Amino acid sequence: MSWLKKSIAVLILAMLLLCLLPGQAAAERLSIKVPKANIRSGPGTKYEIIWQVGKYYPVQIVKKSGHWYQFSDYEGDAGWIIDKLLTKTPTVITIKDKCNVRAGPSTSQPVVFICDKGVAFKVLKRKGKWIKVEHPDGDRGWIYRSLVW
Repeated sequence: MSWLKKSIAVLILAMLLLCLLPGQAAAERLSIKVPKANIRSGPGTKYEIIWQVGKYYPVQIVKKSGHWYQFSDYEGDAGWIIDKLLTKTPTVITIKDKCNVRAGPSTSQPVVFICDKGVAFKVLKRKGKWIKVEHPDGDRGWIYRSLVW
């Protein structure tokens, strides 16, 4: 085999191997499982509490240090939280003001309640572009996908 053919064969093989390698794993999305959780500036209780969040607040995990997770939220804010306060329960949070939560998955359904930006919900079901949600106080309804993160 000529030098050119060998080079092309090696190049093709290398490209095939690159295609088979797994890509970077998507960041894990978790949520708060307790009524109130402290968000800290670093991985430990000695770090300052920078804010607090409530039940069902969703977070995107960035990295782990021991039992602590660094995360970012729907606004891009970052903090640290201990693993025992997190769950894999699917949740969403409203990203717009005055979001209609409806009785069913359609704009023709009556509005059950209206919520502002930053309200977290547990996901119960999905139907097309609609999500059936439950607020920590027990209120339920359907919200359009583009209104949440």
